[in-house]
Amino acid sequence: MPDIPSDKAVLVTCGLPYANGKAHVGHLRTYIPADVYVRSLKKNSQEATFVCGSDTHGTPIVVNAEALGVSPKELVQKYHAHFDEVFRKMEVEFDAFGTTDDEVNHRRTLDIVDRLIGKGYVYPKVIEIAYCPQCDRFLPDRYVEGTCPHCGERARGDECDQGCGKHLEPGELRDPVCTICKGPAEYKQQEHFFFRLSEFSDFLLGYLEQLGGTLNARNYALGWVKQELSDWCITRNLEWGVRFPGHDDLVVYVWVDAPIGYIAFTEEWAQASGGDWEMFWKGDCPIVHFIGGDIIYHHCIFWPAMLKGADYSQPSAVVASGMLKIEDRTFSKSRGYVVWVEEDYLDHGFHPDLLRYYLVSYTSHTKEVNFSWKIFQDKINTELVGVLGNFLYRNLLFAFKNFGEIPGGDIDPGIMEKINSTIGEVVRANADYEFKKAADTAMALASYGNSYFQSNEPWKLIKEDKEACGRVIKNCLQLSRALVLLFEPITPGSMEKAWKQIGMDSDVHTATYEEATVPVVSGIKLEKPEILFTKLEDDKIEEMEKISSKRIKAAIAKEAGIKEVPKMEFKPEIEYDDFAKLDIRVGRVVTAERIKKSKKLLRLEVDIGDDSPRQVVAGLAEYYKPEEMVGKTVNVLVNLKPVKLCGVESQGMLLAADAGEQVSLLTTDEKISPGSCVR
Repeated sequence: MPDIPSDKAVLVTCGLPYANGKAHVGHLRTYIPADVYVRSLKKNSQEATFVCGSDTHGTPIVVNAEALGVSPKELVQKYHAHFDEVFRKMEVEFDAFGTTDDEVNHRRTLDIVDRLIGKGYVYPKVIEIAYCPQCDRFLPDRYVEGTCPHCGERARGDECDQGCGKHLEPGELRDPVCTICKGPAEYKQQEHFFFRLSEFSDFLLGYLEQLGGTLNARNYALGWVKQELSDWCITRNLEWGVRFPGHDDLVVYVWVDAPIGYIAFTEEWAQASGGDWEMFWKGDCPIVHFIGGDIIYHHCIFWPAMLKGADYSQPSAVVASGMLKIEDRTFSKSRGYVVWVEEDYLDHGFHPDLLRYYLVSYTSHTKEVNFSWKIFQDKINTELVGVLGNFLYRNLLFAFKNFGEIPGGDIDPGIMEKINSTIGEVVRANADYEFKKAADTAMALASYGNSYFQSNEPWKLIKEDKEACGRVIKNCLQLSRALVLLFEPITPGSMEKAWKQIGMDSDVHTATYEEATVPVVSGIKLEKPEILFTKLEDDKIEEMEKISSKRIKAAIAKEAGIKEVPKMEFKPEIEYDDFAKLDIRVGRVVTAERIKKSKKLLRLEVDIGDDSPRQVVAGLAEYYKPEEMVGKTVNVLVNLKPVKLCGVESQGMLLAADAGEQVSLLTTDEKISPGSCVR
């Protein structure tokens, strides 16, 4: 696979976050390594542009908007702003961050679709579409569920998400069910439009053989292309999206206009900066896509074929990350297997650099990450605090206390050689998308610095030969300078502070790796350093583990259909005499009926062994039908002061167990006469 040429500008993109919910740590598995890659390119004096944006179309957006009673536009605006803010907080810096509903993307999508139509790559075809007779609507994608025709698992309309993972075309699902009313759907014929993906098999085989990036992306895509490719249906029955040319009742499929967003966002960057978007999309400057491993098919097969058909440049590399899990379960917003970026991380006071380092350095970019608060704590405390932070703080503090400035002397050639070789290894690792290797290599230089400081014992040398001690400390400051530049792509906020602490007044974010070997200047005043990374304490990590564990247990219980009993606070202790004041009797329900003015209340007549039945109003209409109540043995608090509910007097109260969504009447385990006392 070819390397990205170092003499050309590079465009880097990230898979678009779906504007349908909040950002979770799983999202950052893609965006943070991409940001590290872009920063490292710039550190190596290469021009790089970084674009992304919100994916704002498709059926899940419409379904969620309908459920919330808002318009799709209102929903996507809310979550677009949310993702934009979260990325900024996590120091992910895009040159442009747009939305696929921007006018630029609508226009660019129509241009590409018209080109494909004009060249005969798009054609009409009458197909069967799921239709709900009860809702009187066609059911695209997430509006329909059924059985996967390939593996037999439960699947949604566009993908077998619970089984084999295959993309599904409209009409493929067996036993379709409407997700809105839960009623059975049927298939009706309707004209839709298809992209001739099958005609690009030979092109894709050649293209993929030369595609750069990670092997998991290339090999997965090659496996698909070597099988028979099917044409893609690229229209849907939706009100929200990019209108298909000449058909007001159809929009283009979201996987058409979403990747075209990459082009539109590059155009927006060009408009704002005076850059040239065509040097990427109609020229030979490389394009690198960072994506999650679940969307390889779309980016390595459908997307390059569509670009080829419309005479646009194709991506040079696709970098696919391994999935993020928690407690061995793949991250899922809908299921609750999730760690939210804001409420579970930033709002708890964790610095963004800690998570950036963890996600980059924990394992290879293509492998799965099973998120663990304990491993997170260990990596931060052992590496960022114990190695990098320790070296930077101890030599800077020593220099400040004993010299107050960068001392005189020459830099040891061995130190410069070590810095140069480390930079070379880091650059190569980043170029190969081996971000863990890059982080480990940089951390090894920090370990080298600690060993150098320790072995030279400057705390002794200062008493014997201050000039010699000064040379040792100057070498340590040279190492510090190099480390700050090497770690800036990973921990940019912390390295900005460190850069100032070593006496630099330039911008660390624009400084290049070459400056790591520029000798530090003697005589520059030093300020008292601050500790950059602090130890994560056990009690805080235990708190975070409890939050995650509680959420996952609730998610597991929900999937199993188990109602979770909410944790209740116990009431204050009472004396027996207080309890003895309650007159609780066994009763038998004689009649039951709904109260017309209320959805929750039932009017009951209950035999409690008295001369006539007692009238009781109970909030049970959501849990029991009136006919189910008649004949039930119940427990009644009979000496409760009468009250009127919806104009009906209640002369007692039935006892029931309340578990939130579930309510169950308390009864006796044997037949017992009405009026019997409950003690």
